[in-house]
Amino acid sequence: MDASNDSAPIIKKVKKVHGGHHGGAWKVAYADFVTAMMALFIVLWILGQSEEAKQSVAGYFKDPVGFSSKSKNIIEGNNSNPSIDLQIQEEMKKKEAEKMEFEKTGEKLKKELEADTDLSGLSSQVRIEMVKEGLKIELIDSDKDVFFALGTSELNTKAKKLIGKIGKEISKLPNKLIVEGHTDSHQFQNQGTGFTNFELSAERALAAKRAIVMGGLLEKQIDEIHGYADTRLRNPQDPFSFVNRRISFTVKFNK
Repeated sequence: MDASNDSAPIIKKVKKVHGGHHGGAWKVAYADFVTAMMALFIVLWILGQSEEAKQSVAGYFKDPVGFSSKSKNIIEGNNSNPSIDLQIQEEMKKKEAEKMEFEKTGEKLKKELEADTDLSGLSSQVRIEMVKEGLKIELIDSDKDVFFALGTSELNTKAKKLIGKIGKEISKLPNKLIVEGHTDSHQFQNQGTGFTNFELSAERALAAKRAIVMGGLLEKQIDEIHGYADTRLRNPQDPFSFVNRRISFTVKFNK
């Protein structure tokens, strides 16, 4: 055997295989992104639909086969449910009837305050309006008359009589009541006691609650009592204005 052949080097060529430019990983990531966007759009669409449509979608996911009435509605493209529609219509009628009753109560109260010679001067400081929660009655301080002595929660005689009249009228309604106390932004001089406008507004709300119960409102009709200090100013442009110092009673809609 030739010795020169034994010492010759052996060279092996390895063939490299490439998986495209960057492989297929980007396709998976892109597909996940598109799926996530689709899910987001579906959620946003559902949030913008009526309550019946939301219930139908929920019913479909609970029963995707379509045997339940709610899921059947969405499969067939019918988002309305006669029984639910009827219930909503009844609730709307009740709320509208309550609103009309509230408006009558507000008008009657205004006339009674204007007719009372002792309180006629305060009638301009009583604001009655419909709000989202129900009928709101606010007693607002002015530069001429205040309902509480400065820095105290002691109602004056006229204020007690005024709130008593409000209580007598509201007691004819079966609805619950929210009592709120508000101050302006003048800081209470607590002298290290920790007594602030929050405590002052809360104590004034409690004093108003006692006065309205004395007027005839049932204790069980009181649902909420809040002291907001100056966190909900009626006139934010002038935080020290008299109109920010007020007591409010809100007769709530029945749920």
